[in-house]
Amino acid sequence: MKSPRKTTLCFLIIVTYSSQATLNLNLKSIVYPLLREQELAGEDPARQKRAVAVHPPPAPEFTVDIEVSFENASFLEPIRAYLNSLRFPVQGNDTDPATSILNIEVTTVCRPTRNEIWCSCETGYRWPQERCLPHLTCQEHDGSHAGSPCSCLKGLPPEGPFCQLQGGAVTLRMSVRLNVGFQEDLRNSSSALYRSYKTDLETAYREDAGLIPGLTQPGSVVVAYEVTSTAAPLELMRKANEQVTQSLNQTYKLDSSSFHITYSNETKFSISPEIIFEGDTVTLMCEIEVPSSNVSWHHVERGFEVQNSSRFSIYTVMLNMTSVSRFTIYNITQEDAGDYICRLTIDVFAYWSTKKVVVTPIRILAQENMKVMCDNNPVFLNCCSEITANWSKIEWKQEGSISIPGISETDTESGCSRYTLMADGTQCPSGSSGTTVAYTCEFFSAHGARGSKDIKVTFISVAKLTITPDPISVSEGQNFSIKCISDVSNYDEMYWNTSAGIRIYKRFYTTRRYPNRAESVLTVQTSTREWNGTYHCIFRYKNSYSVMAKDVTVHPLPLEPDIMVDPLEAAIPCTSSHHIKCCIEENEDYKVIFQTGSLSFPAVKEVIGKQVCYRHNFKANSVSCPENVDVFCHFINAANTSVRSPPMKLKLVPEENMTCHDPIIGVGEPGKVIQKLCRFSNIRRIPGSPIGGTVTYRCVGSQWKVKRNDCISAPINILLQLAEALIKSPSQDEKLPSYLKNLSISTDKAKLEVYAFPGSLGAIINILDLLSTVPTQVNSEMMMHFLSTVNVILSKTILNSWKMSQEQKTNQSSQLLDSVERFSRAFRSEDSIISQPNVQMKSMVIRSGLSTSYKQGFVFLDSDLWGNVSIDENELKYLQPESFIVTVAFPTLQSILDQDVQGKNFANSLVMTTTVSHKITTPFRISMTFKNNDPSGRVPLCVFWNFNLNNHTGGWDSSGCYVKEVTEDSVSCSCDHLTSFSILMSPDSPDPGSLLKILLDIISYIGLCFSILSLAACLAVEAVVWKSVTKNRTSSMRHICIVNIAASLLVADIWFMVAAAVHDHHFPLNETACVAATFFVHFFYLSVFFWMLTLGLMLFYRLVFILHDTSKSVQKAIAFSLGYGCPLVISTITVGATQPREVYTRKNACWLNWEDTKALLAFVIPALIIVVVNMTITVVVIAKILRPSIGDKPSKQEKSSLFQISKSIGVLTPLLGLTWGFGLATVFEGSNAVFHIVFTLLNAFQGLFILLFGCLWDQKVQGALLNKFSLSRWSSQHSKSTSLASSTPVFSMSSPISRRFNNLFGKTGTYNVSTPETTSSSLENTSSAYSLLN
Repeated sequence: MKSPRKTTLCFLIIVTYSSQATLNLNLKSIVYPLLREQELAGEDPARQKRAVAVHPPPAPEFTVDIEVSFENASFLEPIRAYLNSLRFPVQGNDTDPATSILNIEVTTVCRPTRNEIWCSCETGYRWPQERCLPHLTCQEHDGSHAGSPCSCLKGLPPEGPFCQLQGGAVTLRMSVRLNVGFQEDLRNSSSALYRSYKTDLETAYREDAGLIPGLTQPGSVVVAYEVTSTAAPLELMRKANEQVTQSLNQTYKLDSSSFHITYSNETKFSISPEIIFEGDTVTLMCEIEVPSSNVSWHHVERGFEVQNSSRFSIYTVMLNMTSVSRFTIYNITQEDAGDYICRLTIDVFAYWSTKKVVVTPIRILAQENMKVMCDNNPVFLNCCSEITANWSKIEWKQEGSISIPGISETDTESGCSRYTLMADGTQCPSGSSGTTVAYTCEFFSAHGARGSKDIKVTFISVAKLTITPDPISVSEGQNFSIKCISDVSNYDEMYWNTSAGIRIYKRFYTTRRYPNRAESVLTVQTSTREWNGTYHCIFRYKNSYSVMAKDVTVHPLPLEPDIMVDPLEAAIPCTSSHHIKCCIEENEDYKVIFQTGSLSFPAVKEVIGKQVCYRHNFKANSVSCPENVDVFCHFINAANTSVRSPPMKLKLVPEENMTCHDPIIGVGEPGKVIQKLCRFSNIRRIPGSPIGGTVTYRCVGSQWKVKRNDCISAPINILLQLAEALIKSPSQDEKLPSYLKNLSISTDKAKLEVYAFPGSLGAIINILDLLSTVPTQVNSEMMMHFLSTVNVILSKTILNSWKMSQEQKTNQSSQLLDSVERFSRAFRSEDSIISQPNVQMKSMVIRSGLSTSYKQGFVFLDSDLWGNVSIDENELKYLQPESFIVTVAFPTLQSILDQDVQGKNFANSLVMTTTVSHKITTPFRISMTFKNNDPSGRVPLCVFWNFNLNNHTGGWDSSGCYVKEVTEDSVSCSCDHLTSFSILMSPDSPDPGSLLKILLDIISYIGLCFSILSLAACLAVEAVVWKSVTKNRTSSMRHICIVNIAASLLVADIWFMVAAAVHDHHFPLNETACVAATFFVHFFYLSVFFWMLTLGLMLFYRLVFILHDTSKSVQKAIAFSLGYGCPLVISTITVGATQPREVYTRKNACWLNWEDTKALLAFVIPALIIVVVNMTITVVVIAKILRPSIGDKPSKQEKSSLFQISKSIGVLTPLLGLTWGFGLATVFEGSNAVFHIVFTLLNAFQGLFILLFGCLWDQKVQGALLNKFSLSRWSSQHSKSTSLASSTPVFSMSSPISRRFNNLFGKTGTYNVSTPETTSSSLENTSSAYSLLN
């Protein structure tokens, strides 16, 4: 550059040299990058050649920078105009025909400005970054940022390059339309027309570096192509398109306005902030180096162009030949998320770019509910954002009825904040305890988003306790209570402890919560010396304890049951005296007096070992004689509290009749019975070993004989006394394990004494009963010791003691079973097994989420008994998680438990008791299998032990249980409740091989066959004579009823055979088939009765409403609705109400249930009501016919039909009533076999009754049959008599009584309607299909 005042132009010339000017087009995108590859070499000479990537055929391209300097700047515009007027490509001259100039562009213009040379880039060009950094830029019009390309430099760089096209490789998606008709051959790439188009277009686009990827859509030819190059100026693209237009217009009509070019990667698109939260203000910035304000924004998912609104703002500005568009979304929501397009359109060019906006909800993690004690200890509330973001601030605020501020610590980088509370008693007084305050932590983003989380804090005041102020001083045997009140109502636990730290058993205190306080009351009904001491009321909430103490003084005083008196009762001659005494097992300083009525006597103290007795010689003459007196001894302690002993009943009598004399027992007359404490009797025992219980004597002749011995051995008596003291102890649950162990060991050692002392057995049972009320939780060791004791008293060596107990009518066996069940419910140990010779136990725990069934088996080899119990997993899923199922089996208890109420049944299997630790609220079914040890083959009965029977002494009950299957070896049972189960062998049902059973089977099967054949014959006869016997409306309706009665009974009998086939005594019932058979038998038997009712009502209507005429169609509709509609409703309601609970059918037969739901009444009640109604109708109608009112006389034909109906009803209704009278008698257990036989006979031959009395007894039917087959002369005589209405009855008799009967029932055209009765199966013995109704 010679002179600084010269103007310099730099040209970019693209030259192509090619000797093979062909192009291979395969309709795919082919890239022609135009790359500058040589630096400036001087002012005029061409720059060094650059490597150019080309697509075959190879056509070398050269980019040449030319620098032109001239003195006058006015030459610039003429040069521009000249260059724009050139038509490219410019072919070479004759010397170099293969060289073409593709394009000439002005890139850089250097002009003198303010004594400086400013070199500016033309539109679309920029100085490269490496030139902008070391050189000074023209700041006035160069707004480029530091480190980015610039558009103007001060002075021309000494070394190239000049201004260059900006941007990397861009993809231009372009299309143009040819205004020629579309032909179908263009769809075929192998057609000549397609190849011609292809060749022409390739030639036209080769000079523009274009490529045709394909032809689309009919109607016109649209050419779409892609070009990838460096960022090309718009003018350059226009020139290229003009060249294409000129080339194509020679052959095609090109639509120049259809050019469309889209830049897909020439736009700078940014989104702020990077992490977008709901509620943020989001800015989308789009920068395009094209000076145009025609920028639009589009939301792709919602499919609309965004416009300015209250929430959307679009602002576009042009800066230094660059379009900058800012799109702002205020308070962004999830609906605003998605892809956004920024699009700039200028002329045929479109610049666009897409960005996805992801909106994240603000999620704050915090503990939502907290409880805080007002004890001045720090408590931390923490909340953190789920996504780490640079939050601008985090604030805390509170809302509630009390104000307890805290201190916040925030770390915005981690997105967490902690709020520290230190509440004391002054901030939350007792009246506000339990108040909830909402603390809110709110997060603020730098762009306007907000998110908050509430933490509800419940403040609990430290409890202030008050306790019963009065001093507590009681004597043994008295009650006392201590009330402890807290001024706050929220607590985790409120309980009582002894001064030694032993927790009081829960049964002794109750705790109650009120709105503003809580209280606990310790109540002791019978205090003992063990209650003497200090007791602490403890109120705990979390780790905060409030304690209040109370002293209790218990003065020694014997309890009434502990005072032993002698005698319990005695006879004293009026002239004699008798020594009386009261003894206790302690040596305390008591004042003791004897008293009877208003008289008192002194007592003399006597100490014998550990026993202290108070004696007095009672003289009969001290009171009037003869007389019965009760003498008591009163013990008075230091607190001046007294207790009275049990009475000593003294009978003052003359001495004449006394025959029995004994220094220990006393005197008595013959037959006199007295009781005496065993320790004061002459029962032999180990010296110094006190025994318990009583012995009963009877005066026989001159001697006292032992009538009943209820003495308890010394070791067992001591255990009983300890057990009675244990249940009164404040720490009984802690003492129970050691006591159970001692009980097990002592009972095992005292086996012989249990055998020798009958009362010892009852004492052990009383001990077990007392202990079963104590525990809330029983572990395996406790259960083992408990069952070890049970094992001893159920051993075969003790059976004689049990027999004596049964003879005395005690309920000790039921009491023992109840104790075992109660103790088992408290068992809490996983999958335990305890096995003893006379008792076994197995258990299982129900785990949450685990699906399993409960199956346990028990085998007792010594007793040759076994049994299994199972509960289906579908039943177990209704139990609470962590429930414990325990089953205990006994092989000998079946011979100990009392017989049932009637004394006829006896158990012959294991007794298995199954309990669940938690209460069962839904129906529950359990299945069991017992070994069948009964050799007699009697019918088994599944039973359970019902503790409420026999005045709460217990007995076997079969409610809710049924036999599922019986084999030679086993009996399977199913029950819908839990308790103790076994099986009974009932003699009430006929044995399978008995004569009665065989007789009932024969009657049933023969009668059923006759019934079915008779009904079929009846229907056949009705079909033959139908037209002859249905000539009037009454006869027609009557025969419709007869046909439906016969058809219903026929179908019912068939279904009854199905039900008998479904049920097999030796196999489980097919439940679905059984339900279906029961439903249809019920429905069709009811239909028989309702059609009988229809017949009666029709008779009543025809005679009573003589003037009312109803059409035949209406009568038919009413008849069918009544005959089939009512039975359908009744049977459907019955199955719908009972089958969901599986109590629709009986457990051992396919017939309506009786034991559980009384579903049988849904058949019996309608049937008997219809019998009564039809009997009443018959009486009314007969009276009406015999004594008609004036104007009520029907026609002769109608009257004969009515007589036939009334005759049928009058005969069959009593028969049906009699049948069901016998049927009801068979329902009751123990009914006589005669009832079964008569009911079976009447019930089985109903079809025969229908044929005889419904068809063949009808003279019209007889005449129609005779006429039909023209059998005899009698037929014409019968027809004649029928027309004269004077026929003779079939069963005619000459006696006056017979004539009177015929006057009533022997009219012409009489019909006898027989209503079949429902046949019921024997549910105890299903093979006797018609024998027994249960």
